[in-house]
Amino acid sequence: MGALCTGRTVLVTGAGRGIGRAHALEFARQGAQVVVNDSGVDVDGTGGSPDFADAVVAEIRAAGGEAVASYGDVASTDGADAAVATALSEFGGLDVLVNNAGILRDRMLVNTVDEEWDEVLRVHLRSVFACTRAASRHWRERSKAGDPVDARVISTSSPSGLYGNVGQTGYGAAKAGIAALTVIAATELQRYGVTVNAIAPGARTRMTENLAVLDGVAGPGSGSDFDEMAPENVAPLVVWLGSTQSAGITGRVFNVWGGRISVAEGWSAGPSADKGARWDAEELGEVVPDLVAQAAPNADMWGNRKSL
Repeated sequence: MGALCTGRTVLVTGAGRGIGRAHALEFARQGAQVVVNDSGVDVDGTGGSPDFADAVVAEIRAAGGEAVASYGDVASTDGADAAVATALSEFGGLDVLVNNAGILRDRMLVNTVDEEWDEVLRVHLRSVFACTRAASRHWRERSKAGDPVDARVISTSSPSGLYGNVGQTGYGAAKAGIAALTVIAATELQRYGVTVNAIAPGARTRMTENLAVLDGVAGPGSGSDFDEMAPENVAPLVVWLGSTQSAGITGRVFNVWGGRISVAEGWSAGPSADKGARWDAEELGEVVPDLVAQAAPNADMWGNRKSL
């Protein structure tokens, strides 16, 4: 057992399997009290079972840690409020929120139906909003009461949201929204002693096992002793971001897969032209192509600049 998060209470959503499970186990190994939230739905968001959250709680307790289960739908206001309330009632506080819940309904844009689009954004983006709002209200009350607050929010974005991936317009839009929410919430919540960061992980889970972009990445049977796509590779960064050591880091999105960590650099103003007056549309035929030619190319799925 480690001690990086001893005395801290952590709520992890979507913690029954995959990356979320790895987060919950590592936080517990580092001394945290963990609320394991998972509704136990299938990868497309259908069904539901308490078994997955219960299994992670049992695993943590068997190793000598402290954990309780939470089964609510955290994309709903009631579910998010209840998950935070569980941490407060069971452990007396909340120090870290890890937003990890998600589903997958991939389709090409022209084939996407309204219900699929809405549900993907609801589970990914709205759950981050609802849970972060619920936790932040608690931290704001503590701060205004004069209590010391050293809290953390870590949310799960994706390379699909930062760099784009074919067939994932809904999923990518939700994950891009999470990255933007992270940057804005960091500025709003800093006054209350809260940092807000996000990760864009690469790992083998139910949601990524069929993605062609992961073909050929080192894994079991590859001849390497290191499984680059194991979900457990992501957890150490998240646990560190949840610790008191990370107090100076906020408003950042980190790429993480295998043994590699990098800081995702967001949108910034590139090449420009200023006429000093309103442009005539006919003038822009020479101006805009020249600006684009000077600009850095978009990144590929792994965050690397594409060749011109």
